[in-house]
Amino acid sequence: MKQVLLACFIILGLGSCGINKQAQQIKALEKCDYRLTDATNITIAGADVKKIIQSGATSSVNFPGLALGLLRKDIPLRAKLNLEITNPSNALAAINNFDYIVLINRQEVFNGSVDQSVSIGAGQTAQVPVQVNANIYQFLTDNKMLDDIGAFISGATNGSEKKGLVTLKIRPSIKVGGGLVKYPGYITIDKEVSSKILL
Repeated sequence: MKQVLLACFIILGLGSCGINKQAQQIKALEKCDYRLTDATNITIAGADVKKIIQSGATSSVNFPGLALGLLRKDIPLRAKLNLEITNPSNALAAINNFDYIVLINRQEVFNGSVDQSVSIGAGQTAQVPVQVNANIYQFLTDNKMLDDIGAFISGATNGSEKKGLVTLKIRPSIKVGGGLVKYPGYITIDKEVSSKILL
């Protein structure tokens, strides 16, 4: 009987050590600084947005998949958002996966999840690429948003700088036992972007 009780105490002790370790990782995640550094490899309906803007020919003719996408109600956006995470704490911050929401000028454009383990040691910085694949049909059928995008793109081509707000909300998860425990709420990262990034 004593051996059974001892075994139970050992198992409970190991379990509480694991929970304590996960709690430290969550606290470290809360202290981390999150920064959206840039967006690269942006394509809309298969067309490279940066190349089209640099050529100065931003008419819809240069987006051949756009008309077909509008008919099908499926306009794919592909991009890589580069997220920088700095851990100023003295404990390891670890993420096993995270959900994200991207907003432009406070309006949600798309959301998804990244199934990627990231470990940021004490005092370290990590670069985390967030690959975005989304159907932006609903977004492009909003007249106000279309006007905002048009003004932003024309600012890149005619030299009159335009600015917009990109917000990335992330909700990290960590492994506890055999499952994932989600961070309570979203961590919000705002970045003001200039139309000059398209040049």
